[in-house]
Amino acid sequence: MRLTVIGTGYLGAVHAACMAEIGHEVLGVDVDAEKIAALGEGRVPIYEPGLQEIVGRTVTSGRLRFTTSLSEAAEFGDVHFVCVNTPQRPDAPACDLRAVDAVVDGLAPRLRRRCLIVGKSTVPAGTTARLAARVQELAPAGADVEVAWNPEFLREGYAVRDTLRPERLVVGVMSQRADQILREVYAPMLSDGVPYISTDPATAELVKGAANSFLATKISFINAMAEVCDAAGADVTTLADALGYDSRIGRRFLSAGLGFGGGCLPKDIRAFAARAGELGVGCAVSFLDEIDEINSRQRRRTVDIARDMLGGGFAGHRVAVLGATFKPDSDDVRDSPALAVAGAIHREGADVRLHDPEGIDNARAVLPQLEYVHDVEKACAGAGLVLHLTDWAEYRRIDPAALAVVTPARKILDARNALDASLWRSAGWTLRALGRPTPPAVPGQQATVGQRASAGRGCAPGQRHLPADRTA
Repeated sequence: MRLTVIGTGYLGAVHAACMAEIGHEVLGVDVDAEKIAALGEGRVPIYEPGLQEIVGRTVTSGRLRFTTSLSEAAEFGDVHFVCVNTPQRPDAPACDLRAVDAVVDGLAPRLRRRCLIVGKSTVPAGTTARLAARVQELAPAGADVEVAWNPEFLREGYAVRDTLRPERLVVGVMSQRADQILREVYAPMLSDGVPYISTDPATAELVKGAANSFLATKISFINAMAEVCDAAGADVTTLADALGYDSRIGRRFLSAGLGFGGGCLPKDIRAFAARAGELGVGCAVSFLDEIDEINSRQRRRTVDIARDMLGGGFAGHRVAVLGATFKPDSDDVRDSPALAVAGAIHREGADVRLHDPEGIDNARAVLPQLEYVHDVEKACAGAGLVLHLTDWAEYRRIDPAALAVVTPARKILDARNALDASLWRSAGWTLRALGRPTPPAVPGQQATVGQRASAGRGCAPGQRHLPADRTA
């Protein structure tokens, strides 16, 4: 089939490449001429495992091309996928739909034959119906142009796999014809047995927000338990293991740590709650406000514990930060908890030296005042404290005995609960972790009052967020 993918950011670049990989002719469209030129040469401007190889292969084959022209897209495509960003509005928690609206307003007047517009961006319920009415006003082809919604469920670091072998496909359609077209688009996945859910547009729009809200709730629940464990002298990892054996709960995403970030989860739960409020049922999802607050509090608690480990203040101390991206296997620093913590301790006077395998350039663009290095040992040299803030595999492979040679203070805060605590402690390090006893608990022995007090500063009111983009 002949597909266009409008918007070649993270979602669009992956979708365009993967649709070409399964055999479609694909035209990627974007207003950024520099990005389009790079993609047209087979170069990917983002880091996502496996994407570079697929883009290079499909561009070379001719199945994937790129343009800045909506007119060319309108003439070429039988199906137009809308993959532009829908960030949080600058003045409210709701979703900013200006980019989606701009695509429809630009594309629809150029549509003179039968085709299907398919949204993949995350949008509030009711968007498809509104855009369908707009298309009918603007498109010369009139009723021959339909609108459907097919939400994405990509995980950064696994986006190629999630596109080629998704856990499920959800489509919100208004006609049998639209459903049949999307079945043809995804025929290779359907032949492999991928579940396919065809429903109304409003339900399809709600699925993504509901899924992210549930995931955020699960993550924040275990982080709340970590706070309770710190106060009680308990071990949140063992607690999570015990909970995970319950088939009704499961162990996935019950790993306590610094919390979630990125360009989707934080803004999606806020937009979901905002839309529920607009529909008059805000009380039904009021718990999402507390989920958001728990997530923010993990960042503040990490700063508090780091401060305590340095004797009560950051001024005059060098702090090594391992990790800038919001998760491993990505170069994305949007709303990154790691970068938020790094910025906060810098503002309190710490000399911050930061390492990340892939995210340094993006982090520097947000927080240029920090020092960035490309070597872990150089980052940690002379540091009074090491902060492990992003769970990259290479950090788990660090030899703590070798690192101790250049870091005589031997203090580390594992804010991701991912390091082998016994290995680090046996090498002479003082290791703290969120929700885990320090030093290792003796069976039947509670943490001391001093340990509980230094675990964090509880639920006292304070700044709600530590924004990653704050530079002053």
